[in-house]
Amino acid sequence: MQGARSYTSTKVWPRVREPIEGTVVVDPKTRRAFDGLSCDIRFDESLARYGTYRIGGVAAAVARPDSVDDVVAVTKRANELNVPVLAIGLGSNVLFDDQGYRGLVIRIATKMSAVSRDGPDETMWTVGAGLPIPRLARETAKRGFGGVHRLIGVPGAVGGGVFMNAGAHGQDFAGVVRFLSLVTVGGAVERHEAHTIAWQYRSSGLAGLVVEAEIGLTPADPMLVRRELAECLTRRRAGTPFDQPCCGSVFRNPTAKSTSHLPEGGSWTAGRLIEAAKLKGYRIGGAEVSSVHANYVVNIGAATSKDVQRVIMHVQRVVDDQFGVRLVREVKFVSAVGHVERPEAE
Repeated sequence: MQGARSYTSTKVWPRVREPIEGTVVVDPKTRRAFDGLSCDIRFDESLARYGTYRIGGVAAAVARPDSVDDVVAVTKRANELNVPVLAIGLGSNVLFDDQGYRGLVIRIATKMSAVSRDGPDETMWTVGAGLPIPRLARETAKRGFGGVHRLIGVPGAVGGGVFMNAGAHGQDFAGVVRFLSLVTVGGAVERHEAHTIAWQYRSSGLAGLVVEAEIGLTPADPMLVRRELAECLTRRRAGTPFDQPCCGSVFRNPTAKSTSHLPEGGSWTAGRLIEAAKLKGYRIGGAEVSSVHANYVVNIGAATSKDVQRVIMHVQRVVDDQFGVRLVREVKFVSAVGHVERPEAE
């Protein structure tokens, strides 16, 4: 899940020569159009370093903002130049195209990870979008606050986590977010109250780039929340391939209704279905269904985006054929021309 969030257009990057051996080359005139911005912008940048799959071709440009003002400025400039924009956090829950991305990627990371506390008992926390979710979990638990400590094993950053309503072990961002700020495709800053957001399972329905969130936490026994955090982390490390390149869980757990015709009814998880279909270890190229947890497709070395997509589609077909359950994909596919194939609807 994982922590990616995106907004794109159907625009095409101007003055970009056709890729040569997988490389996008931006000419000097287009580069100069971004001069004067304080934001760090890197051209012809490999996307493999920005995604947890360690897969992807070359992006025309990657912006690494230090502040909300940087995000606004670079977004507005991209609009002026008719350039498509893709926003990401720490690159989990996203699979980049082998041909790269012919536009501007805005990467929100640790430079935008400030944390402050407010309220009479400091239960309101304002968190920058670039803060890694595990750091948020540790920091809040250390201070004796409950609400997000069980998210310790969720990869990605807060902005992406809020955007997709990431969750684990009975906690999610919908349960704690009170307000959030986002930058629209046009470069405007908007503030949203939580009750106006169409929260759903692993979805917020938001359009834009989340840059900050205000969350309400609950005072708790520090020893208790730290113990729960440790237990969640132990289960995550023991039961998932956390040390291999992957996107996190590939599929949502099916609803009880969709598995009611199976033995034991609604207790079937995506991983259990995939394992029951004997797909652990199934491999195409460098992509493989993990032998540790079947709901993970890992890069075992030199996997391509096509490898991963073909494994995912094969798993969906086999599980549907054997059990009559359509697994719903969580990971987003990003094409070279800016199309984002978002998680499927149920």
